[in-house]
Amino acid sequence: MCYLRGIIHMYMTVTFLQEGTEAGKKAISLLSKLRNELQTDKPIVPLVEKFVDTDIWNQYLEYQQSLMKESDGKPRWFHSPWLFVECYMYRRIHEALTQSPPIDDFDVFKELKEQNFFESQESIISLCTYLQELMRTIEELDEDQLKNEFFKFLQISLWGNKCDLSLSGGETSSQKNDLISSLEDLKPFILVNDMERLWSLLSKKTREKASVRVDIVLDNSGFELTTDLVLADFLLSSKLATEIHFYGKRIPWFVSDTTIHDFNWLIEQVKHSNHKWVAKCGVDWENCVKMSRWVYHDHIFWTLPHEYCAMSQVAPDLYAELQKADLILFKGDLNYRKLTGDRKWAFTIPFHQALSDFHPAPLCSIRTLKAEIQVGLQPGQGEELAALEPSWLTSGNLFYLQTFVLHLTCGMDGRKHKIEEDEADGIWRNG
Repeated sequence: MCYLRGIIHMYMTVTFLQEGTEAGKKAISLLSKLRNELQTDKPIVPLVEKFVDTDIWNQYLEYQQSLMKESDGKPRWFHSPWLFVECYMYRRIHEALTQSPPIDDFDVFKELKEQNFFESQESIISLCTYLQELMRTIEELDEDQLKNEFFKFLQISLWGNKCDLSLSGGETSSQKNDLISSLEDLKPFILVNDMERLWSLLSKKTREKASVRVDIVLDNSGFELTTDLVLADFLLSSKLATEIHFYGKRIPWFVSDTTIHDFNWLIEQVKHSNHKWVAKCGVDWENCVKMSRWVYHDHIFWTLPHEYCAMSQVAPDLYAELQKADLILFKGDLNYRKLTGDRKWAFTIPFHQALSDFHPAPLCSIRTLKAEIQVGLQPGQGEELAALEPSWLTSGNLFYLQTFVLHLTCGMDGRKHKIEEDEADGIWRNG
C-alpha cells in the first residue's frame, strides 16, 4: 500500500532513537494487523487509543453500523462507503504511532513530502522569480492586467494539485516543468472554468470593504503548498485580499497533506534558499505569518470522516470561523469529495445542490480530477469525455485529457439552496 515506504523509513529512523527499536516493532506490528484487516475484508473495529477525536470516530462507526443491512450488522472494508474507510485507514495509521511511544508524534510520510519539495526546485525557482519580478510593477498594472495575473496564479495553484503522493503510491510526484510558460497550453484542459466569476467577486469585495479575508483549505504539501503560498502572496500584494487564513491537518493524512510542521518547514526552506528570489519569498512569507496577515489553523474536523455539510453540527466552531471569510478556496480531490459527500451524483447536478447545506461563505473548489465524482457539467459533457477516454474521471494526467476542474459554487452569494429529496438521492461510493 501507499504508506509502506513511510513505514520502512520510520523503522530505519527509530533504530537511532533510545528505546526506538521496540517502539518501531510495535508500530509495524499494528500496521501489519491493519493491512491484514483491509486485505481480508474484516469488520471495521473501533479506535482504542484515547485522542481528541476518538469518541467522535467511534460514534461515526456506530452510525455506519446502524446503516448496515447484513445480518452481522458490522461495517466491513469492502462494503462500506469508500470515503469512510479511506479516512479510517489513515486514522488507524496514526493510532499505530500514538500507541508506540516515544515515536508517537512521528510523521511516517515526512521524508516523502520533503522529497517532493526538493525535486521541484526548478519549478519553485521559476514561480518565485516570476512573482518577485511582478512585485516591481504590480502597482502600475491596470485592471485588465491585474485580472490576467490573478488568473495565472489561480491556474498555477490548480496545476499544483497534481502533486498528490496518496495517488502515486508514494512515488515521486514532483513538478519539474516551468508552469508559467505552459499556462496557455494547459488552459484548454480546464473542464469547468469560473475564473471570471471569481474575479468579479473579489474585485467587488475590495471596492466595498476595507478588509477582505480569503481562506485556503490546503491539500498537499511540497510543490502544491508552494503554489498556494505564491497565490496568497499575490492576493495580498495586489490588494485583492488583506488577510489569508490557511487550514491544514492536525495529524499526518493521505500521505502528502499539509500539517503545521510542513507549513513552517517549507517557509523555512524557502527562506534559506541560495536563490535570491526564492529566499526573498521566504522572508516575505515569514513576515506575513509574524504580522498575522497569514494565519494558520488546524482543526480535528479535517481528519474526521464526515462530509462537510455536517460541519455546522459536528464542528460549529470551525463553521463559524469559515463564515468570517469573504471567499474560501478548497484545494484538491479529498476536499471536493467531502464537499459533495462522495456520492455518485449525475454529472449535471448543480454544484450548490451537491453541497447540501454547506454554505458558510462563497467558495471555490480547485482540483485535478482523480476521483469518480463530478458535478456541474453541461448535458452530454460527461458522456462525450467518457467516449473519448473511459478513465477521464481518475487519470489525473496533465497532458492526457481534459480532466482538470476549476469550479465555483453557483451560490456565490453564500445563500443556502434546499435540495429536494428526489434530487438529493446520491449514492455513496463503496470501497
